[in-house]
Amino acid sequence: MTDTQVFLNGEYLPSSEAKVSVLDRGFIFGDGVYEVIPAYGNKPFRLEEHFKRLNNSLSAVRIGNPYSEAQWSEIFNKLLADNTGDQSIYLHITRGVAPRDHGFPPETSPTVFVMCSPLKPVATSLLNKGVAAITLDDIRWQYCRIKSISLLPNILLRQEAQDKDATEAILIRDGNMTEGSASNMFIVKNGIIKTPPHSDQLLPGITRDLIVELAHQHGMACEETVITEEELFDADEVWLSSSTKEVLAITQLNQQTVGDGKPGPVWKDMYQHYQVCKQQLREQS
Repeated sequence: MTDTQVFLNGEYLPSSEAKVSVLDRGFIFGDGVYEVIPAYGNKPFRLEEHFKRLNNSLSAVRIGNPYSEAQWSEIFNKLLADNTGDQSIYLHITRGVAPRDHGFPPETSPTVFVMCSPLKPVATSLLNKGVAAITLDDIRWQYCRIKSISLLPNILLRQEAQDKDATEAILIRDGNMTEGSASNMFIVKNGIIKTPPHSDQLLPGITRDLIVELAHQHGMACEETVITEEELFDADEVWLSSSTKEVLAITQLNQQTVGDGKPGPVWKDMYQHYQVCKQQLREQS
């Protein structure tokens, strides 16, 4: 693994030298939140929206934001300047170091970690053919809108999908689709794009919200509505979205073909609109 420069608690240092205490509540309890921000041309993508989600997650778990938006931007810019190509910014905030006790410690400083990793483009073969997914029961907790570092249920669900040669697990709760183990979900039926509305049962994805915005901007019919499991299997197209995979067509679901088995025309239009947004960011001075 490359020994890249990272940020930890006010210092920039090689990743091999970055250490946290074994009593950090992130290590002991998974007591913290995180954010992932793509950067194109050394420019963070949809930064204000990511800041908003970060603040919402921190507020929900009652951790104070340790930095202003300007200070965060300075950290990101420093790390991005040391890297080339498109990057994924990962930031991780825990409640900090304290004696092990379930209750919040009365006084502690948050642990803050930030790193950049190369953002690999989705393989052309996957764009051309789409990917496979399976459906699984949504076994996660009741506050999925919080981008918590406690991701064990998501990990187990994703691994079960991988064990069955699928890229993603589409989660079903009370007969309705919520999201993927690490993505938001869309379907298309009769030319209408549909995605589940914001709720405690799913993470408000930044890419998901951009897709909804792009649909409205380009006159594409789009609804934020409850989607049943039956509607999922009856869809003409199924997509997943995330900061790292952008918008990707699912062409096989539980070993059944979705639509004609190829990425659909609505997905192709949306994919092009998304690429234009990325290029516009790269061209900004």
